Amino acid sequence: MNIRKMIVMTMFVAIAVVGSIFVSFPAGIARAYPIQHAVNVIAAVTLGPIPAVVIAFLTALIRILTGTGSLLAFPGGMIGACLAGLLFKQFGKIWLAGMGELIGTGLFASLFAVPYAKILMGTSTTALFFLPSFFVSSASGMLIGIILATRLQKTGVLKKMNHLSL
Repeated sequence: MNIRKMIVMTMFVAIAVVGSIFVSFPAGIARAYPIQHAVNVIAAVTLGPIPAVVIAFLTALIRILTGTGSLLAFPGGMIGACLAGLLFKQFGKIWLAGMGELIGTGLFASLFAVPYAKILMGTSTTALFFLPSFFVSSASGMLIGIILATRLQKTGVLKKMNHLSL
């Protein structure tokens, strides 16, 4: 892995962590942190699925260690980042990366959160308990991510960063 790619990944982690401190809003039973989801989309588009998942993991870890996130930050960020990266890699469409984030986090992660929360957090809830919060959080971040990634594409930044995903 090259140094430039690691620096960009570190910057994305920093943006997501700091963004979660300053930008959040209530969404059902939890808080929505749209910056994490926006970073997932942009990282998926610029770096690919594996770096996007690593960024989501490190962001969740830092947020949990600093008390600004819960254990649900792991599946909530990583599944969406993975699907966003895979869809962009396969089809090359920014809007599909956004849909990958929405479906990965809003649907798959909310379903995964049920047994995850039972085992690690001692709660027994249904998928419908997590789905609205995960969906609102990922939908808002997905829109921000699509807008920013599209702007990066129009300014030529995505082409310059394309070699980082190799």
